[in-house]
Amino acid sequence: QVQLQESGGGLVQAGGSLTLSCAVSGSGRSTNTMGWYRQAPGKQREMVASVTRGGATDYAESVKGRFNISRDNAKNTVTLQMNSLRVEDTAVYYCATGVWFKIEPPDYWGQGTQVTVSS
Repeated sequence: QVQLQESGGGLVQAGGSLTLSCAVSGSGRSTNTMGWYRQAPGKQREMVASVTRGGATDYAESVKGRFNISRDNAKNTVTLQMNSLRVEDTAVYYCATGVWFKIEPPDYWGQGTQVTVSS
């Protein structure tokens, strides 16, 4: 069983920065990929960024160049550094782990943390 505990998030003005962190307990294939999804009101949940155990990263087009995902395999943590935030980045952000997000959805999810970007 894998458990995820998110921290960070909050309210920030457009153009500002926030950092989200996620501590993952558990190991195995279901932690091969770690990442973040988000869901805005009235919209579907979407993948924001992911990183594999080997360090391969993937980003949504809308966040490329602004967000950076990193992973500490020794500490079993994943961090999302969000810069140049926009109002449209407002959403609940979920930490997630799985085998590989490109081929199947995550196996485990965090409870979510709210990110609100004001204009």
